[in-house]
Amino acid sequence: MRRVLLFGLVVAVLAGGAAPVASADAKFRIIVNPQVKGTQIPRAALSSIFLRQAARWGDGTSVLPVDQSIKSPVRQAFSNSVLQQGLIEVQIYWQRKIPTGLVPPPVKTSDEEIVSYVASTPGAIGYVSATTPLPDSVRELAIVN
Repeated sequence: MRRVLLFGLVVAVLAGGAAPVASADAKFRIIVNPQVKGTQIPRAALSSIFLRQAARWGDGTSVLPVDQSIKSPVRQAFSNSVLQQGLIEVQIYWQRKIPTGLVPPPVKTSDEEIVSYVASTPGAIGYVSATTPLPDSVRELAIVN
């Protein structure tokens, strides 16, 4: 029930409201499949998505996050900024969750692979380096606090 309530709130904020956060996050951009509604996402909701604590968007469709490689500087920036944990802490989190049946998001090895996955997967969300050109087949979301 907590998951549904969380994303009911996300939908309310996605439509507008809080001010976007300029980034140290300028090291990455959040992208979604064009079918995902809204233009903004709260940092806490984004963290919940990538830690698999939230499984559905506000409209009930599945949220399908995709991660960068553990070796990627973009992943390190994302983990520090959004998850507010270092890569080692995130790995420990997953080591504890996997035995319970909760699995981490799939991993892609490049920005291009992330863009391709997000573009072709309804409900998908990922992150790419700030300099990655974005095709019309994906949309960017602003992070809000």
